[in-house]
Amino acid sequence: MHKVIRQMSQLRLQAAQGAALLRSGETNRSTAISPVSPPALQSKSLHTAASAGMLCAKWNKYNYGPQKWLEYNKTVHPPQQTDEEPRKAYVCHMRNNIKYSPDKMWYIAAFVRGMSVDEALKQLNFVLKKGATDVKETILEAQQMAVERHNVEYKSNLWIAESFVGKGRVFKGVRRHARGRFGKVEYKHCHYFVRLEEGEPPQHYYQEPQTPEQQYESWMEQMRSRKIINSL
Repeated sequence: MHKVIRQMSQLRLQAAQGAALLRSGETNRSTAISPVSPPALQSKSLHTAASAGMLCAKWNKYNYGPQKWLEYNKTVHPPQQTDEEPRKAYVCHMRNNIKYSPDKMWYIAAFVRGMSVDEALKQLNFVLKKGATDVKETILEAQQMAVERHNVEYKSNLWIAESFVGKGRVFKGVRRHARGRFGKVEYKHCHYFVRLEEGEPPQHYYQEPQTPEQQYESWMEQMRSRKIINSL
């Protein structure tokens, strides 16, 4: 097993050296034609966050990530009557392919759900998790978008109506162990979605808490409505 791994590593090293030689020959040829290469070509050769989209396109050029969530911002509503309550403005925003596990990001997304924007930003400053930075930046971008593009008058008059996570790309790798064994490694990514709505947040986002008497009545109703199988 060690011999196979050594041979594979040698072949991989030879292939990398050959690609480097070809790349150096192309760069020498291009510098002979033009002494200064354009900045667009220089930026493409760097593995940065800006070139991550091009890198993903090489792996799967038909996968552009989630697209439908941002289409809700293009919805055109019919005009309202004079006696109707004014429709609340909203804005949908997202950040895709975050290098963070979706299981860990779920706790942060559920934490800020139902809060006002100012309260959520204040609370995220004290969350000691890596994903809290991406959630905070996404909320700030959505807040700026609401003011600049969706005619929201006061940026503090917004609350988080929806906040959830989706599963992104998963890159699989191999980690070598002792005695020729190896283990599987998964590098997970996630997508974060948020929708800000104009107005004050509700007092109870999920469900209004019940008194013990109300809980007892609902339990009794549930018990009485049971169906006994094979009965008249």
